[in-house]
Amino acid sequence: MILSRMENVVFGYEDKPVIDGVSLDIDVGEFVGITGPNGAAKTTLLKLLLGLLKPWSGSVSINEEVLVEGRLNVGYVPQQVAAFNSGFPSRVLELVKSGCYPRLGLFRRFGPEEKQLVERSLKQVGMWEHRHRKIGELSGGQKQRICIARALAGQPGVLVLDEPTTGMDRQSRQGFYQLMRHMADQHGLTVIMVTHGPEETETYLDRLVSLEQQESEEWQCLTTRSCSVRYGPVC
Repeated sequence: MILSRMENVVFGYEDKPVIDGVSLDIDVGEFVGITGPNGAAKTTLLKLLLGLLKPWSGSVSINEEVLVEGRLNVGYVPQQVAAFNSGFPSRVLELVKSGCYPRLGLFRRFGPEEKQLVERSLKQVGMWEHRHRKIGELSGGQKQRICIARALAGQPGVLVLDEPTTGMDRQSRQGFYQLMRHMADQHGLTVIMVTHGPEETETYLDRLVSLEQQESEEWQCLTTRSCSVRYGPVC
């Protein structure tokens, strides 16, 4: 089932297009990587896919079957989690619990269901034993993992990750990719990950979307399905 579809999309800033004629489908339950050099409009592509930007021309559609109360439930994990410095007062458990608040609304209290959800999210990223530690005391890789746990606690339909393995060692990165593969296969979670290391993720991804600059200075995207076969000039 298709989650989001872009058809012949053109978009840019001021009067300069940065994406021209791009078509791309993202399916529910896919683990998709997006790669390209710095300045390759990767974030712009993500925002277009999720309906956060309106294209100049072409169309972007979100499947209504995946909407919750009229909106797409997206969990987002930024790259720069090192902003949690040593003086940051919150503890791990408090931060991950905050991921539940949007789904609770104004009048629901944090209950047993949410407690189980927070525990499961922390255990999935291997951080349950650190739940009472202050965030500022953690390593960069540990901070990244608790941010992922916070996103999972919100029970998103789509998880968007911007260089999520920054600061992790090789073993931790492989464990993370295995977790995302499991979440896509067993829980139907759609995972869209921006990465600068596609060679390391090739055995885990369904597809790799590569943004490449053309002579016109616009960005086109090429897709590798199952990271083995390149097809077509657009996605």
